[in-house]
Amino acid sequence: MKRYLDCSASELRDINRAGLIYAIRASEGRVLVSETIGATQPLLNGITNAELAASQGADILLLNLFDVDNPAIAGLPEGAAPADTLRELQRLTGRVLGVNLEAVDPAFTSQHQDIWRMTRGRAATADNARRLYDMGARLVVLTGNPNNGVSNAALAQALAEIRAAVGDRLTLATGKMHGAGIVRESGSQLISEEDIARFVDSGADIVLIPAPGTIPGMTQQKVAQLIEAAQRRGALAMTTIGTSQEGADKETIRQIALMSKMAGADLHHIGDTGYPGLALPENIFAYSVAIRGIRHTYARIARSVMR
Repeated sequence: MKRYLDCSASELRDINRAGLIYAIRASEGRVLVSETIGATQPLLNGITNAELAASQGADILLLNLFDVDNPAIAGLPEGAAPADTLRELQRLTGRVLGVNLEAVDPAFTSQHQDIWRMTRGRAATADNARRLYDMGARLVVLTGNPNNGVSNAALAQALAEIRAAVGDRLTLATGKMHGAGIVRESGSQLISEEDIARFVDSGADIVLIPAPGTIPGMTQQKVAQLIEAAQRRGALAMTTIGTSQEGADKETIRQIALMSKMAGADLHHIGDTGYPGLALPENIFAYSVAIRGIRHTYARIARSVMR
């Protein structure tokens, strides 16, 4: 298996869990994950936000607010059956696709009606994870959107159930990019080494850790300690920008990227709301160049999906 940096579309289309983990690890901190929303109007008419992210150097495309009960991605060509939505996006982009699922804590009772509100088809259940695999997803990320009441305990429980159901078929990532409605788990208390141990023991291949500078108290030193805790237990670590700083200036993005790499990140995530549904495209490009230079960035952009 090659490092992810050198993989073509045909190699990524058929990649399995072991191959994906190896390819990421072999890339030594140079894999960029861009999160997009397909439920909103895309930035460019007739082109999905995920395609735009791929055009700027994103290696893995992570879909937020994708509902398995109502699978739809705005901007896809007409005619694709709902069950083929993810496969069609994979065909168009040549990228590995991931999808977010959310684990709401049973004790959380607050309700809201904004875009992030929970639906059954986005819940972190074994059935939804199996359906995503059948639809073409190869990465499932258990996390939480704003104010949905997603706790670390609920994530660990859902993770164990999903791992038992899907076995080695899916790569599973777990963690939060912000408090997700649980005030006691915010700021520097967002994630602990104990949470990381629980995630890995429950089946996580990848642990999400907020990037330095994105969450109060998440310094480069603290993030490095959390990453080391995940890697020591055999998991990969993905730093995340889930605080709308994907819409900051390019210098801020470069600083976050370099701090994340110095902290030891195996993967780098950039969020979905610079504009609604997508990071600023120029920031995806800037992040890519910061962690691996122009050569690998251009190679990812230029490599045809027909290869």
